[in-house]
Parts: sequence; C-alpha cells; structure tokens
Amino acid sequence: MLSAVLIERSSLAHLGAYVAKAAACSFVIVFEDIPMNRTSSIVDGMAALRFAGLCAGLLMLSACASPPLPPSQALQAAESAISNAEQARVADYASPELGVAREKLTAANLAVQREEMLLAERLADQSRVEAELALAKSQATKAKVVNDEMQKSTNSLKQEMQRNTGAQQ
Repeated sequence: MLSAVLIERSSLAHLGAYVAKAAACSFVIVFEDIPMNRTSSIVDGMAALRFAGLCAGLLMLSACASPPLPPSQALQAAESAISNAEQARVADYASPELGVAREKLTAANLAVQREEMLLAERLADQSRVEAELALAKSQATKAKVVNDEMQKSTNSLKQEMQRNTGAQQ
C-alpha cells in the first residue's frame, strides 16, 4: 500500500523517500515505499495521483480567490458613533478624542481603497471606540459640571439656613 504524507519543503533535506513536487506550491507529496502486490499498487497509485491533483487544484483555487470584502459594518458603526458624538456636542468637552476618531475613520476608508481590508476593519473599530470614548468623557464632564453646580447650590442653602437660625436666636 502506498501512503501519501504532506510535509513542508524545508524538511526535504533529510528525507529518504520518493519526493514529487506538487505544481508550484509550498507543499510536496511524499510517497513511502511499502511492500504491496501488483494490483493494489496500481489502485493506490491512482489514488495518490488523484490526491496530488486535488491538492494542486485547491492551491490554484485559493490563489485565484477574491480579496476579502470591505468591512462595511465596522465602517458604518464608526460613522454612527462619530455622528452620535457630534449630536451630543462632544466637541465642547472631548474634542481631541473625537478628532482621533475622525482621523482613524479616514485612514480606514483609505485602507479600503488600497484593498487592505484587515487594516481597514481594525482602524474602523478603533475609530468607533475613540468616538465612544469621546462621548463617555463628555458625558462625565457634563455630569461633573452639574454635580459642581448642585454642590454650590447645596452649600449656599446650608449657609442661608445657618444665617436664618442664627438670626432667630
């Protein structure tokens, strides 16, 4: 019986078996010589040739595969996050983060034009996160302003109460 084993081209130096290179690929098919009778050798030889043809066909198909699709969902999510941040008037409180989000979205769109889809998706995700960070920082700043005003109001009420109780005695 003949058995086929896939190995990397770099390990060919120490092989003692028969080696046949597959058509322009980084893998080779090695046939180990195992004792067999004449009938099984013809059948197994055909199976090995079919296997080699299948490997070559798969490699050609993968070489002709289309490039990955643009990360449209990630880009839309980033655009939406930036739009939400702009509507919440983030520029008043966290403009550096919003600027970074816009820059990364622009870089993501350029990466799509260069057909670097993985980079484009990563930049779009980073843009969305930066816009969300800007929104969170602006909300925290707004809440702090409201809290400070409430604290001042509370302090002035306490002082007024102390004056009124001191005047009544």
